[in-house]
Amino acid sequence: MARQKSIIKLAGTIGGITFYKSKEGYLAREKGGIPADRIKNDPAFQRTRENGAEFGRAGKAGKVLRNSIRQLLQNVNDSRMVSRLTKEMVKVIQMDATNPRGQRNVIDGEAELLIGFDFNANGKLGNTIYAPWVKTLDRATGEAGVSFDPFVPSNMVAAPGGTTHFKLTAAAMEIDFENESYIAPTGETIIYPWDNTLTAAIDIPLQLTADSTKPLFLALGVEFFQEVNGEKYSLKNGAFNALKLIDVVGL
Repeated sequence: MARQKSIIKLAGTIGGITFYKSKEGYLAREKGGIPADRIKNDPAFQRTRENGAEFGRAGKAGKVLRNSIRQLLQNVNDSRMVSRLTKEMVKVIQMDATNPRGQRNVIDGEAELLIGFDFNANGKLGNTIYAPWVKTLDRATGEAGVSFDPFVPSNMVAAPGGTTHFKLTAAAMEIDFENESYIAPTGETIIYPWDNTLTAAIDIPLQLTADSTKPLFLALGVEFFQEVNGEKYSLKNGAFNALKLIDVVGL
């Protein structure tokens, strides 16, 4: 791989050299690689096929998880979130001690490894919300949610510059990774001013299926706003909004 340094940037393939644009800039590399049919059939590439199968399974699992909270993710801006989540899903799958390599999956893995995953690496919840919370994620009753005692926003919420208001969000997810389906209720608070006024006690109750046989997830987030002429706008297109998996109950 080499960088293109000429004034005119190229895209395409010329003389066996492929020119393309990436996040690292304009690059060039020699066209080549191992034929696809060899990777699919040659015994020497058995591990490659196994890794590929599990990576694909991780990608699908990550997509189902993202889709379950799409409503909240629309307000979170992180271009590398998909790849980061897939990487963590691979770790979950690799903890499957039941199935052979290449057939390991999220269900038999350790979904609890996803606890603490921040959907926005530029706006981590741990660097944003300092008010203590109580979380609920009960498989037997299906009860879920997050609650806070009263707190002073300017003391307990580290808001980016330009913030005038904020709100808290939460989601509980019951995910069927095999059938790529889910139940995922969401909740949110009112929009609070970011000032020295003590809030009331906050409760975001959510309800999942009692005695569910699927992995359960709980996410907590915060969104920031700027008020202009009486209207509240999402601050910097959600660049600093946080959303994090704060609890997971696997199987």
